[in-house]
Amino acid sequence: MKNFKIALAQFSPHIGNVDSNTQKMIEQANLAKQQQADLIVFPELSTIGYPAEDLILRPNLQKRTQKAFAQLSEVKDIVMIFGFVHQTEDGHRYNSAAVMKDGQVLGIYNKHNLPNYGVFDEKRYFQEGHQHLVFEYLGHKFGVLICEDVWSLNTVKQLSQLNVETVLVLNASPYEVGKPQHRIQTLNELAKQLHLNIVYVNQVGGQDDLIFDGSSFVSNNNGQLALQAPSFQESVHFAEYDAEQKQFKTAEAIPALETFAEIYQALVMATRDYVQRSGFPGVILGLSGGIDSALTMAIAVDAIGADKVQAVMMPYTYTSQMSVEDATEQARRMGVTFGIAEIHPIVNSFMQTLFPFFGNSPADATEENLQARTRGTLLMGLSNKFGNLVLSTGNKSEISVGYCTLYGDMVGGFSVLKDVYKTIVFELAKYRNTLEETPVIPERVITRPPSAELRPDQKDQDSLPAYDVLDAILYAYIEEDLSQADIIAKGYESDVVEKVIRLVDRNEYKRHQGAIGPRISSRAFSRERRYPIVNGWTAND
Repeated sequence: MKNFKIALAQFSPHIGNVDSNTQKMIEQANLAKQQQADLIVFPELSTIGYPAEDLILRPNLQKRTQKAFAQLSEVKDIVMIFGFVHQTEDGHRYNSAAVMKDGQVLGIYNKHNLPNYGVFDEKRYFQEGHQHLVFEYLGHKFGVLICEDVWSLNTVKQLSQLNVETVLVLNASPYEVGKPQHRIQTLNELAKQLHLNIVYVNQVGGQDDLIFDGSSFVSNNNGQLALQAPSFQESVHFAEYDAEQKQFKTAEAIPALETFAEIYQALVMATRDYVQRSGFPGVILGLSGGIDSALTMAIAVDAIGADKVQAVMMPYTYTSQMSVEDATEQARRMGVTFGIAEIHPIVNSFMQTLFPFFGNSPADATEENLQARTRGTLLMGLSNKFGNLVLSTGNKSEISVGYCTLYGDMVGGFSVLKDVYKTIVFELAKYRNTLEETPVIPERVITRPPSAELRPDQKDQDSLPAYDVLDAILYAYIEEDLSQADIIAKGYESDVVEKVIRLVDRNEYKRHQGAIGPRISSRAFSRERRYPIVNGWTAND
């Protein structure tokens, strides 16, 4: 047996762009050869990217995949293990991995375990495989698995029984808070239990509402971590196998990110990839002087650069001077294009036009929403004129209970904080201010009581419970799926719980019309929490 080196290609595919992905894979394989790597492992479905959804059903995909194989076959002197959509002559379709060397396909593996829960929908597209793929190279026995397969003890145990020494796992595992550490801990234990080396290669990058964190790693057969790639960075990393020790050499460990650093980097990457891969020249947002828009702008600047970010302050009668000052100051500190557009004339014109219909009806949320919708219209006008993507700035707490306005503050193509509770928004703002000597978000934006400033002396807590209470109830109802009675049993006031749940259920129609946003939780308002808008279910039983 010889020593060998494996390259882990932590790859960010452009979904559906088979030609571009193939060229990038060739470049990374050649880079790995320059570093004397013997094998290179790419993520799951690396030729088309994950999830390609109904692009997988396109009739000309097979032709494009065949072209990719032909191009990859030109790479010599390195074993490539990569993912692709495998369409057989009998009409079956599989999520597969190929092992290729010097233009020859040494074997094909079809994924056994197809996830069909949460964000996953693989049974719509693929059939299950049943055969294992084991190959020998440099006197070493390798097995191949794809993502969900490695979480099946029985599937991995079968490879162990076939005397496999190292399992190569191709992954497209979406991010949620804490998941990178969970993967490592779980597979370290599995590697030790079955005395297997595990090479775990994960996709990286933002794709619509999904985030792929990378965080690829190698677990030795004693359960120790041999290599860990950084999160949220496209890169190639190398693991060297010591034949005498029968383990991979331990590389310098990359410390795990603290929770708020992890979330912040995830949001930055997701925003950058969505904007750039959608072809927008930049972004525009309403900067209100509040914490949500302040954090959204900071993320946008870190994602694509201050020169590509435009912020507009749109004050009205109830906008405080403090808000104007703080928005202006943050824009100055971050160097973005900034302007102030007074909306008094527009709102007043709306009111005059509607007066014959409203008459002397007392003011209510209608007048508040007219302000928000005026702002939304201005942002969309600027977007249409200059081509920048509108970022909506609402957070998960507000979106959950409908504390947002359709066609107002909900307008936009990407909702950066859509899956971020308000309590987390505060922590992320504080975290961002630690990254530079001069904080980019003015301190009183973080410390002042949150307010939509749509009526005199308005505070969020006039209409909602304190955010620490609200978020705890929302988490119990949305992420943990607890009933009203179960949440009350946790010690929360029954009338508060009832109100929050009623608001969540009543505002499903709003969420269906909102922009997509990056998923960081186990239960985001997107692929995995899909409720009918009209229904008679109640949470009080």
